[in-house]
Amino acid sequence: MFRRQALAWGASAVLATPSLVRAQGAAAGYPDRPIRFIVPFPAGGGTDTWARIAAEPMQAELGQPIVIDNRGGAGGMVGTEAAAKVPPDGYQLLFTITTHIQSPVVMNRFPYDPVADFAPIGRLGTTAVNFVVGPKVPASVTTMAEFVEWARPRDVSFGNYAPGSTGHAFGLILAREARLNATQVAYRGEAPMLQDILAGSIEGGFHSMAASGEMVRAGRVRPLAASGARRSPTLPEVPTLIELGYSNRFDFDGFSGLLAPVRTPRPIVDRLVEAFRKAAEAPATLERLRRIDTVPAYLGPDEFGSFIATKLRDWTNLARDLDLRVES
Repeated sequence: MFRRQALAWGASAVLATPSLVRAQGAAAGYPDRPIRFIVPFPAGGGTDTWARIAAEPMQAELGQPIVIDNRGGAGGMVGTEAAAKVPPDGYQLLFTITTHIQSPVVMNRFPYDPVADFAPIGRLGTTAVNFVVGPKVPASVTTMAEFVEWARPRDVSFGNYAPGSTGHAFGLILAREARLNATQVAYRGEAPMLQDILAGSIEGGFHSMAASGEMVRAGRVRPLAASGARRSPTLPEVPTLIELGYSNRFDFDGFSGLLAPVRTPRPIVDRLVEAFRKAAEAPATLERLRRIDTVPAYLGPDEFGSFIATKLRDWTNLARDLDLRVES
């Protein structure tokens, strides 16, 4: 299924297509113009927020502006496919999340190879997602048990920020384990999904705090439970679904990180790796991530590449178990 996945990251990242001398020459003045982060989701969502948190300190380190280029669609595959095909010169990079490995699996469509088509630069962090409800659910419903009791005799709708995403899978698992008749509604990102929750078009869905935090703090949406194995540091009063007796399938945290096209010259990749590492480990970055419920979890390129390959295997197994397939 994964046409080059058998190749180890170390082998796939040996970028010798131009000679080493030519590659060093290309990198000598890098960067000498603005860099673009292709973000495969709309502005205002979690991916966009994490990309901007990483870009700001990287700009200072690299001495060039970093432009965020939001290209949503097809569960992140539109922007990711574009990023796989740009010139591998270090000026167009992909900042992405777990849908990088999820969407191709559940849509059974592989316009890019999640492992072999990209050179990992680094992982920024990991994050759980919260199940939140909006004004379509009575204000008296403040716990997951109360929501299940209220929803069980009804037809309800759960939004997700991409077809086949963690939020989609969790919505299916929650509906099955709580015995709810829930329709899954796919959006092009977290921002439009949140707008529909606020408008009362759907009852709720799974969200990152990066996207929903301000609305949670303002009381416009109500978090009832969290994924992951531990409670959120910023929402310690909100129990995890596992605590509430739901299955360990909810212990699947997402990631965010930066990738380059695989044939990017090694000296340029090395320059980006160092700039990203400094940005990810800066105290200001760590503080900003924690404020939006993201666990700082930097990984360098080799470790991040192995992590992506492992997540791809894990998600393939979960999608098969859930029969999680979406017509693309």
